[in-house]
Amino acid sequence: MITKPSKNHVRKRIHGRVRKKISGTASRPRLNVYRSNKNIYAQLIDDENSVTLASANTNEKELNLDSKGNVEAAEQVGKLLAERAIEKGYNTVVFDRGGYLYHGRVKALAEAAREAGLEF
Repeated sequence: MITKPSKNHVRKRIHGRVRKKISGTASRPRLNVYRSNKNIYAQLIDDENSVTLASANTNEKELNLDSKGNVEAAEQVGKLLAERAIEKGYNTVVFDRGGYLYHGRVKALAEAAREAGLEF
């Protein structure tokens, strides 16, 4: 009997295909997104030096969110990450959707980061 692969296994395969094509540099880091059912996490990564340059997620107290697993929370995380990135001097990034569809929370985070000043 053949078992169906889990959603996370499929997502990781897709993410592997995406990662073959994109990588972050010191001048243009990779904006990586991870979403769970309850939270969303984003970070800027320099793949050449294996360093996280900035990060934001829905668990941060300064966001003061009522619900953490919705589109509004993802928008707040995108804005916060963009502010932190620009503060550190990173204006352009490579977007890595993490194997997720560019839809819903992932799209909201990306568009909020763009509106806050990041280019990708």
